[in-house]
Amino acid sequence: MVDPLTRRRIAHRALYIGLVAAILFLRLLPVNPMAHGIPGPDLTLALTLAWVLRRPDYVPALLIVAAFLLEDLMFWRPVGLWALIVLVGTEFLRAREGATRDLPFLLEMALVAGVMVAMLLLNRMILGLAMVDQPALGLELLRLVMTLIAYPFVVALSRLAFGLRRAAPGEIDPLGHRL
Repeated sequence: MVDPLTRRRIAHRALYIGLVAAILFLRLLPVNPMAHGIPGPDLTLALTLAWVLRRPDYVPALLIVAAFLLEDLMFWRPVGLWALIVLVGTEFLRAREGATRDLPFLLEMALVAGVMVAMLLLNRMILGLAMVDQPALGLELLRLVMTLIAYPFVVALSRLAFGLRRAAPGEIDPLGHRL
């Protein structure tokens, strides 16, 4: 028999996988709502960062790597590079989850923006060293801005639809485990 805490973790991990699969499916559809060259947000990245800052135990590192490795394969990016960069960024945020619990949302957004900019620059630097063709910097910056605009909506949807919220400092679950 599975205890409620483990059941909740497994359910949220399955939900994360389902959401990533749905986002991936929608991105693969041959419909372009942004016909004027404005790139859409990276919803998988926004979802991952939001969930890591709220409940890091719901999105383990292996799950994050698997999700972004699948995206690398599906979108013909250098295999594993973006997955590794996202893993580094999420582990940076995961290590600071306890300290960021009582941050106001605007400071959380600034922290997420800083991590996303660092991830973008690291990706461009590594691709530049390998002399791989890259998208225009302006398009990538616009995609970053669109992702930052989408981040509050992803957080709100996660909170309202899935009940994902930050653990309060010192909060314990019904079984007495510290969150």
